[in-house]
Amino acid sequence: MEFLHPEYLYLLLLLIPLIVWYVMRLSKTQASFKLASANAFKGMKPDFRVYMRHFPFLLRLISIALVVIVIARPQAVSSWEETESQGIDIVLALDVSGSMLSQDLKPDRLQAAKKVAAEFITDRVNDNIGLVIFAGESFTQCPLTTDHKVLLNLLNEINFGMIEDGTAIGLGLATSVNRLKESDSESRVVILLTDGTNNSGQIAPLTAADLARSYGIRVYTVGVGTKGMAPTPVNTPYGIRMQNMPVDIDEKTLTEIAAMTGGQYFRAQDTDGLRQVYDEIDEMEKYLISVQNVTRRQELFLPFALLALGLILLELLLRRSWLRNIP
Repeated sequence: MEFLHPEYLYLLLLLIPLIVWYVMRLSKTQASFKLASANAFKGMKPDFRVYMRHFPFLLRLISIALVVIVIARPQAVSSWEETESQGIDIVLALDVSGSMLSQDLKPDRLQAAKKVAAEFITDRVNDNIGLVIFAGESFTQCPLTTDHKVLLNLLNEINFGMIEDGTAIGLGLATSVNRLKESDSESRVVILLTDGTNNSGQIAPLTAADLARSYGIRVYTVGVGTKGMAPTPVNTPYGIRMQNMPVDIDEKTLTEIAAMTGGQYFRAQDTDGLRQVYDEIDEMEKYLISVQNVTRRQELFLPFALLALGLILLELLLRRSWLRNIP
């Protein structure tokens, strides 16, 4: 319970001078008789009304206090928040070409990318998330879904060799845009991760970026791989051998894709750096939340007013009948 006008409660302090006035007035109006002897009154007990003679004044004090409470307007307040949250539609476009087996990220780029992507998916509980993989071609590994358990299972199944080798960045981005173009969400995002340059597919990366821009889709591009050389498994006449291969990421094109669509380009040189990239994207792409504060007030003054009225009537009745004072 709270009061609409709590400042009126200070009026309760007026009860103090009222009590002082009553005590002083009572001391001055006490009647006295002079008797030669009081033996005749021995053994007589005071009437019950003697003990009740201050009761009307007590009723008056309580009545005044109740009137002050009524003026202060007591209210019962119920308050709560109504929230509406809308998730973001996100497509993760993941490069699964042979260079993603390089081991500058542990255990290799592909496994590190899958692990960090899984953590990102787990944290985005309200989002529709889809998964596109690309190498020399691209396809949708998982359409947009809020069933993240299924999505994580499909992410875990991704491995090198599922599709023809190569790096078709434009085709991977175009497939992602195709998954998002019919979305009704106000926020649509592609997170495209690659470690190379576009060398396959029939769609140029910037053409796919222009397509994404026309649909209002933001693209965050991530170049993964250390600078310089990276240990990479290579087929040789003696089987697969680890060789240091140059890391060649087309950062210029990836930066242009992000700039064209209102996104941002990131470079991740190790697993912690990749995790930080996803954390930054997670901070930038917050849920759309509408919060409405609802407050309901219920007036409570009526019981106090009725009680005050009842006590005033009781005081008047007692003063003029059972507890009437005769001068």
